[in-house]
Amino acid sequence: MPPDWLTVSDEVAAALSAGRPVVALESTLVTHGLPWPTNRDTAREAEAAVRAGGAVPATVAVWHGRPTVGLSSPQLDELAQTSGVMKASRRDLGAAVGLGRTAATTVSATMALAHAAGVRVFATGGIGGAHRAAEGVSWDVSADLTELARTPVLVVCAGAKSILDLPRTLELLETLGVPVLGYRTDRFPRFTVADEGNALPVSVRVESPAEAAAAFAAHVRLGGGGALLTQPCAADVAVPAGEYEAALGRALADADRAHAHGPAATPFVLARLAELTEGRTLTANRALIVANARLAAAVAQAFGGKM
Repeated sequence: MPPDWLTVSDEVAAALSAGRPVVALESTLVTHGLPWPTNRDTAREAEAAVRAGGAVPATVAVWHGRPTVGLSSPQLDELAQTSGVMKASRRDLGAAVGLGRTAATTVSATMALAHAAGVRVFATGGIGGAHRAAEGVSWDVSADLTELARTPVLVVCAGAKSILDLPRTLELLETLGVPVLGYRTDRFPRFTVADEGNALPVSVRVESPAEAAAAFAAHVRLGGGGALLTQPCAADVAVPAGEYEAALGRALADADRAHAHGPAATPFVLARLAELTEGRTLTANRALIVANARLAAAVAQAFGGKM
């Protein structure tokens, strides 16, 4: 039974009770990651991909102060069209609930609420991580990393957002004991960036949803927290690395001039990148979100009695 402070939709609750596969989906991409109406359409496509894979989608948010696993279609539409929605990391959940706010959940908050409901697989675009610093080492590190260390949910993603310091993010994941599985790849995906020249390693390669499910189930049985299952963005929509880095340099400089720091940094930079690449990062982001939802459904199906 979920805790009394958590609302779980009837469809999700019935699936969990019957032991059918469920896949959690985040809501920050709807409010902060993509513009209208691409945000709504992408969220619907992700839910449809989960259903096509034989699982039940459970989009997560805080709805008027109520943590919710499984938004209805009208709720999702309203969220997609509402400006100024609170962006809630794990840290912010108490404030959102206590003050009766509607809040979109980041990876860390989505993991926490999904786990409270009994959902063990979660699909997203890319996780947060360690931010780049002009000089020295940035202390701006996403709570997604510490949540992965503590909460036993498998996060299916295209690596970490490519605006980040990816080598340092990988080092932190290793320090925190978080397995990074590569789905039919030996390299850590770079979100919307093409794979050429990528030398960042995953911790282990898996060839099937069944292998991913087996590895994660064993990790949890041995006392581990969460894990990543990563797959690269499709080559036909991924942005070439050179083009991306040139655009990112401009976007980061613009963010600094606009004083877009902390929680505002990532949405600002992603929006600026979409402008500078004439929408190519947006197209890639949309494609990888749906692809990850499809893979997550297959892994959720593969769990069977493993957990």
